[in-house]
Amino acid sequence: MDAAAQELEAAAAAFTGVRPRLFGIAYRMLGSAAEAEDLVQETWVRWQAYDRAKVANPGAFLATTITRLAINALQSARARRETYIGPWLPEPVDTSADPYLGAERGEALELAALLLMERLTPDERAAYVLREAFDYPYAQIADILDASEAAARQLVSRARKHMAGGRRSRADAGEQRRLLTAFMSAARSGDMNALERLLAADATSVSDGNGAARVSRRPLVGAGRIAKFLGAIADWFWVGVDVEWAMVNGQAAAVLRRDGAVYAVVAVSAGDDGIDQVLWIVNPDKTTGVSSQD
Repeated sequence: MDAAAQELEAAAAAFTGVRPRLFGIAYRMLGSAAEAEDLVQETWVRWQAYDRAKVANPGAFLATTITRLAINALQSARARRETYIGPWLPEPVDTSADPYLGAERGEALELAALLLMERLTPDERAAYVLREAFDYPYAQIADILDASEAAARQLVSRARKHMAGGRRSRADAGEQRRLLTAFMSAARSGDMNALERLLAADATSVSDGNGAARVSRRPLVGAGRIAKFLGAIADWFWVGVDVEWAMVNGQAAAVLRRDGAVYAVVAVSAGDDGIDQVLWIVNPDKTTGVSSQD
């Protein structure tokens, strides 16, 4: 093997070693596995073309590259979402084996958290992801964002406040799974009383179908309204639907199959008052990567 081939092999090994983290950063920034994978590939192309002799720390260089790409991609993605039909929700990722996310910590991964992060500026979101999910030191976050360390700390602080302001106390994994199971049973039977008991008074139900037929294009707010809606559609919605289970973004989720194909992924977030958010991902472009564990 000649020197050039050896050097390229070393470059590939360095990239492969941090690839899961690169995907994890990009996915948390964009809420889209497909777009995150595109950025990972773009980072690899840039890494191949770069004068790697100038790079003292490949991992830091690659993290900087993909974070900056993600900031730019997020800005354009938000512009595209203005033409999205109905609510936009993050693309769920099957984490039953966690083969790609590379999360040393599970922060900033739940669908509800990704949705909350849509409120942050791109720089706030990047700083929050790097700090909370991957525990980057502030000095390195500052280098990645081309900012001062004080500015990096301020970005993380502001992001934490925004996130805390939109979140309640979280149920543990066992309780979240129990509530999800009970919710799916009540929804399927159209038991409005049971649904109201499971839902927090100000719960919201959001469906992402990007214009699909028979998918609500507006969030439903309030336990009574959600229960009434689910009760009204129970007679036809569940015909031919099988409910299975998966680990999605680190939490239990329901996978709805119709005629053997995944029709929807349903996730709930819950706290002391019960289920406060129900997310229905019905857009077929977003459900292809989720498989049930049944």
